[in-house]
Amino acid sequence: MLGHWGTTPGLNFIYVHLNRAIREFDLNTIYITGPGHGGPGLVANTYLEGTYSELYPDITQDEEGMKKLFKQFSFPGGIPSHVAAETPGSINEGGELGYSLVHAYGAVFDNPDLLVACVIGDGEAETGALATSWHSNKFLNPVHDGAVLPILHLNGYKIANPTILARIPKEELDQLLRGYGYKPYFIEGDVPEQIHQQLAGTLNHVIAEIKQIQQEARKNGFTKRPVWPMIVFQTPKGWTGPKIVDGLQVEGTWRAHQVPLAELATKPAHIQMLEDWMKSYKPEELFDSNGKLIEELAALAPKSTRRMGANPNANGGLLLHDLKMPDFRKNSIPVSSPGMITGEATLVMGGFLRDIMKLNWDERNFRIFGPDETASNRLTKMFEITGRTSTAEIKTSDDHISSDGRVMEVLSEHLCQGWLEGYLLTGRHGLFSCYEAFIHIVDSMFNQHAKWLKVSSKIPWRRPIASLNYLLTSHVWRQDHNGNSHQDPGFLDHVANKSANIIRIYLPPDANCLLSVTDHCLRSRNYINVIVAGKQPEMQWLNMEEAIRHCTAGLGIWKWASNDEGSEPDVVMACAGDVPTLETIAAVQILREQFPELKVRVVNVVDLMALQPQSEHPHGLNDKEFDILFTKNKPVIFAFHGYPLLIHRLTYRRTNHNNIHVADIREKVPQQRRLTWW
Repeated sequence: MLGHWGTTPGLNFIYVHLNRAIREFDLNTIYITGPGHGGPGLVANTYLEGTYSELYPDITQDEEGMKKLFKQFSFPGGIPSHVAAETPGSINEGGELGYSLVHAYGAVFDNPDLLVACVIGDGEAETGALATSWHSNKFLNPVHDGAVLPILHLNGYKIANPTILARIPKEELDQLLRGYGYKPYFIEGDVPEQIHQQLAGTLNHVIAEIKQIQQEARKNGFTKRPVWPMIVFQTPKGWTGPKIVDGLQVEGTWRAHQVPLAELATKPAHIQMLEDWMKSYKPEELFDSNGKLIEELAALAPKSTRRMGANPNANGGLLLHDLKMPDFRKNSIPVSSPGMITGEATLVMGGFLRDIMKLNWDERNFRIFGPDETASNRLTKMFEITGRTSTAEIKTSDDHISSDGRVMEVLSEHLCQGWLEGYLLTGRHGLFSCYEAFIHIVDSMFNQHAKWLKVSSKIPWRRPIASLNYLLTSHVWRQDHNGNSHQDPGFLDHVANKSANIIRIYLPPDANCLLSVTDHCLRSRNYINVIVAGKQPEMQWLNMEEAIRHCTAGLGIWKWASNDEGSEPDVVMACAGDVPTLETIAAVQILREQFPELKVRVVNVVDLMALQPQSEHPHGLNDKEFDILFTKNKPVIFAFHGYPLLIHRLTYRRTNHNNIHVADIREKVPQQRRLTWW
């Protein structure tokens, strides 16, 4: 017997009641579940409502289809035991805990008709990401955003321990949730008939409250942050399952978490208990002789796209529209000759992002996310047309803060990442700007999103979504006053480990290249794009048309900086990253002054994955092209933005790999502050 039983009965119970409410109030609702490995509940309910069989026609609505459904569950080559990309109606990977509520809020921003019912496991509620996610209500504007109905599933236990929120007094829990800005409604008990009545009545009440909040704000405008309702749903773990097994209590304890009846091969009595348990649900009254759900019960589910498993918001590519993109060339820096002027790359990028925001203002489908660093990262031109979002108290001394702002700032990288993921997964566009060293805080969230994209790209009914775009700035090379704590370029290594079909890494050397790369990334689909660019004034190398050609190629010889004149060089000076590019040009200048007879070739790399063989990454150069640029046997001095191992990993199959020597940021320099590697 496989799967995780403990949380499933509660998820089933809530799903069915939401179905009733959707039909009664014609709600546009999706269901996000945070409890770990609650996949059985979502798979079963989307099967019963018919969505699963529509998307997977071999899983038919009869006994044979049900057998296939059961056999593939939590089985190699089948489907996971948690909610995943394969699960209809899902936008939240249920294996790693902590992100359900932040995804729910990301989904409803700029989505005024959407209600997200978000079930939060009481074990999940102990994670840092979830604990912070409660504060998302301070960013929700009922005028143009949808609503989240948090449902804290308080069943008391994790895998082997009680949960914190289940072991504090009810009054304390109530005060905690009210302190977060919610109005909690408690539903508690273990008698199904009584809980049915409680939940039905409470759902009617909280839906009416939500509608009243929205109607008032949309009629009179935003005046103050509302107190949103939520539900605390307290029922036994493993509810309605085996109560006692081998003399030990199961229902209502941690033993119900996963498999309440194990060792079936060696304990025949457990098989009989399993049969009795299954028969207690009276399946003969629920299904006809062919194994199909009887019409009377099937008719209780919502119809068409009102079914939570078929709601297009849970398959955001169905709703996705291209951004209206201005001509990025209008924001370019005029460069008449390489290295003759300086500019701030991210300041220029901010102007482009402002123009995108302005052009898509009425569509409300583009937001910028970042942890209190938009101004620090020089994206300040955004504030010419919008402010930072907040529905909490705003004081006259605050700078560019508005209840209607479109820049989402909160000092939690988890929230920024989660909001953006929820926003993208429901069919919108965005960008996450962050200090390079601190993006590691969301390493694991990046992992999960990358896995989601990889799996969903192979699911025919999942439509492509807008790419997740990172701008990493305030980077390792220019920490003039912060020191070691702000220096770590290792996120690039982390990203490069993921599927070549998903990840892209760009290191534009100047502002015009950054504009070209940004335009490309914001037009792309189903990728994770990482852009690394400094915010400080730096020399500018390429005019706009040169930058476009260079970024389109991904890398190339800078003839103006080289003196090999098309012949075989004595040395190749390669670079990737804005500061390493500057240092390479400076080094070449010294070499040409000191050793004028030395033939030097400069190769600049924008698209880091172009270094990989074409067989390993779609952007990779074939071996002939690589050898033409980097030669087959000449020394290559590679000035790299990050750690050297990544360059060696990407090029180890290349003919001239043994002659590649990487100059980098390795933490062996004794000074606390580093301005440059040279």
